[in-house]
Amino acid sequence: MTQTVAVLYGGRSAEREVSLSSGRECIVALREAGFDVIPIEVTDDLPAVIHALTHPRPDAVFNALHGRYGEDGCIQGVLDWLGIPYTHSGLRASALAMDKAAAKAVFRAAGLPIVDHRLVTRDELEAADPLPLPYVVKPVNEGSSVGVHIMLEGSNRRAEIARNWRFGEHAMAETYVPGRELTVGVMGDRALAVTDIIADAGAFYDYDSKYAEGGSRHVVPAQMPAEDYARALDIALRAHQALGCRGASRADLRYDETAQGTRRLVLLEVNTQPGLTPTSLLPEQAAHCGIPFPALCAWMVKEARHGA
Repeated sequence: MTQTVAVLYGGRSAEREVSLSSGRECIVALREAGFDVIPIEVTDDLPAVIHALTHPRPDAVFNALHGRYGEDGCIQGVLDWLGIPYTHSGLRASALAMDKAAAKAVFRAAGLPIVDHRLVTRDELEAADPLPLPYVVKPVNEGSSVGVHIMLEGSNRRAEIARNWRFGEHAMAETYVPGRELTVGVMGDRALAVTDIIADAGAFYDYDSKYAEGGSRHVVPAQMPAEDYARALDIALRAHQALGCRGASRADLRYDETAQGTRRLVLLEVNTQPGLTPTSLLPEQAAHCGIPFPALCAWMVKEARHGA
């Protein structure tokens, strides 16, 4: 019997365009994998979304939403209420991972490597540097590097950034870690591979580097000592488990080799709704491990659950 899968995509976050792209890719892949697919483009009209999810009621939901309301526990709570199995993490893990301060508390308790950080109000950020330079300023509850700024020695942008801040009452400041940008995808109880990300469109792996054509280059597997590669895989899997994630996730790390004779890995955050666009990292790592994109999407549906 053909399984019916509703694909939720679009949404109302700053990552709507990314989600639309992810959703379109997943719709094609799921149909190729043999599913009967119901595309549901999500807008501000929640009653319309609920009606589409119940008339007819699908066997499962493929959550291709990104950002606020789609990966922070909101839509997960709706789907739990409706009792419909859905892909990716449940409400609690989604909310924890999206709240960077809460996630870092979980990572610290699990003994995972993180850097100093603090939450500051816009007024505090405008008044003074919250940490010694260099440091990073980022939203507490956004993804895809939306609103991220690197404050370097001699930078005079702090007050302007604070005055124009539009991502809530607080910002997170965290110590800047030099070095390479790495990412590790996780499928269930398996860390897939380590990708070395070389940003070409921006000064770091920002929104344009992630989604613009030619914005970045991905080296998979990353070229690094075997023990460090294995440790990066372990950190990503342990972070996935510490948050209580299920299905697929992706951990972002920094790999600092700048001090002669020393190397360190630092966990930045975990994305519970990894991008599934043509330039996305998780599908690329899955393919590296011999898992085609339709098979990856079908596996996600197989792992769909509701509840915590």
